[in-house]
Amino acid sequence: MAVIRLWRESGKFKLGMILTLLLIVLAAFSPLLIDWRIGADTDPLQVGTYPIFLDPSSEHWLGTDRFGRDVLALVLVGLPVSLGVAFIAGFLSTLIGVVVGFFAGYKGGKADATLRTITDMFLVIPTLPLIIILAAYTRNLGLIQLSLLLAAFSWPFAARVIRSQVLSLRERPYVELSKMTNLSDREIIFGDIFPNMAPYVAIGFATASVGAAFALVGLTVIGLGPSNMMDLGTLISLALGWGVLSLGKEAIFIAPVVLLIVLFFGLALMSQGMEEFYNPRLQAQS
Repeated sequence: MAVIRLWRESGKFKLGMILTLLLIVLAAFSPLLIDWRIGADTDPLQVGTYPIFLDPSSEHWLGTDRFGRDVLALVLVGLPVSLGVAFIAGFLSTLIGVVVGFFAGYKGGKADATLRTITDMFLVIPTLPLIIILAAYTRNLGLIQLSLLLAAFSWPFAARVIRSQVLSLRERPYVELSKMTNLSDREIIFGDIFPNMAPYVAIGFATASVGAAFALVGLTVIGLGPSNMMDLGTLISLALGWGVLSLGKEAIFIAPVVLLIVLFFGLALMSQGMEEFYNPRLQAQS
């Protein structure tokens, strides 16, 4: 299978997949790890549980923060939120890009021209200022709402890539043969074209997830992230506000930064590995 060959032949993809899976497993078991470190009856977000700004020790591996909360527990609370926003926004963005790209590339004509114009408009619009403005004026911004907001502005890249591939695939002899046998458009798309597009869809998902994770950190650092939950960007923002670097409490800042770097690095390596594997030109250059 292609996935097995990709795993065996692409070191970048393998390393990226391992790093990403490690974070997913850590996020999945975060409730159990929190209970193990601070106890099942202790709320990790409750202020005043411990003395403030304790140094890392055997009891508190990363110390405590300005409000007397265990930093490791806060990191474990924030990791699933950051991963959730990144993956949900990446999935929604890729889904929109697939629908737009397939419809524009397969139908062509006026439909292609209209959708290509809309896509180009979204690509030239400065999306970050718009996201900041919308986030600032959106009430009760939660995980799903933030994911939808990020996905609404991150789908054009996937749509352009998929459209260009569909334009190429629809001219292949096996697609022409399917048309001659009176197969429906749905049967041709899902039977002949989509299986060959799966790698590019996966690349688009990885790229969109990285972009969503970056955007989430940017929003939370400037105070526009979800107000009712803790994510890694919020912890970074709090650490900077407390001046932990000047106080010698670097662990509060470094821990979430390291996890975000691992996430960005893992998804980026997966995307690069897939591109090099499925693009012979990139494979030859590497």
